[in-house]
This record gives sequence, C-alpha cells and structure tokens, in this order.
Amino acid sequence: MAPTTAPVEMNLSIEKMEKVAFILKTTAHPTRIAIVQLLAAQESLSVNDISERLNIEQSLASHHLSGMKLKGILSSSRDGKNVFYALKMREVVDVIQCIAACTFL
Repeated sequence: MAPTTAPVEMNLSIEKMEKVAFILKTTAHPTRIAIVQLLAAQESLSVNDISERLNIEQSLASHHLSGMKLKGILSSSRDGKNVFYALKMREVVDVIQCIAACTFL
C-alpha cells in the first residue's frame, strides 16, 4: 500500500501563477539559470565576462542574454563596444532559490 500524504494547500493567485510560469518558461535552460545566478551576485556583467565565467562561446551567451532581455528579465547598457547586463526582474532569483531548496532535487 502506497503511503498517503496530506494534501498541500497552495494559495496562489492567478497573477502569481502567471508570473511564476513566465519566469520558469523564460529561464528554462541551465545556461540561463547560470546567468541569473551570476547576475544575482554582481550588479552587472559584460557579455564577455559572462561567457568567460560560464566557459561558453560569446555568441551563445549573447543569444541567451538577448532572449531574457526581450522578455524583461534583464536590462542592458552599452559602454563603448561592451554590452553590460543586469537583472531587471529580481523575482527571478526568488523563484530559482525556491527551486534550489526543493528536497526532491
């Protein structure tokens, strides 16, 4: 006989569910999660810094960064030839921390 567990009550509003779903869809790739972790620890980083720290091609970093910027997760600024990215939606860090704290992972 399978063990039974008590039902878990989740009081999530529609707005909160939509926001969490949006964050999960937008960051649903290991490279994107790693980028968020880097930017959570630093105010902003250049594309070059991010690609070096993650040991990935700069074009791949740019691809993920531009996608997250288009979705409103990140912001960017230009300094000469360098483009710097920063977290615009800080709630992304909270969602990733909640996932990291899951006991089943």
